[in-house]
Amino acid sequence: EVRLVESGGDWVQPGGSLTLSCTASGFSTGNVAMAWVRQGPGKGLEWLTTINAGTDVIRYKPSVRDRFTLSRDNDKNTLYLQLNYLKPEDTGMYYCATARFDFCIEISCVENRGPGTQVTVSS
Repeated sequence: EVRLVESGGDWVQPGGSLTLSCTASGFSTGNVAMAWVRQGPGKGLEWLTTINAGTDVIRYKPSVRDRFTLSRDNDKNTLYLQLNYLKPEDTGMYYCATARFDFCIEISCVENRGPGTQVTVSS
């Protein structure tokens, strides 16, 4: 059974940083394309970034490319998302997920989301 559990969300002031983690079970993270998505208050799901299976090729949504960094530790079966220079509009529930294929850059190719971790950016 595919299982994903996110952690690391918190309240942070604008300009601050957070590191989100996603621990996977039931499969090997190195063998699957994986993604981070988020859902802001009153908004739909928004794709943020995807890492391809078996390689470190990563795609980012342009609005987060210079501030967010995705990484993967296959020995720990864990995915990370480093969030820097956070803005109030980054507030939302952050989910990791598997992607149906490499170079997935939209919500429609994301599946198997975890329960999420809340990020709140405010002063």
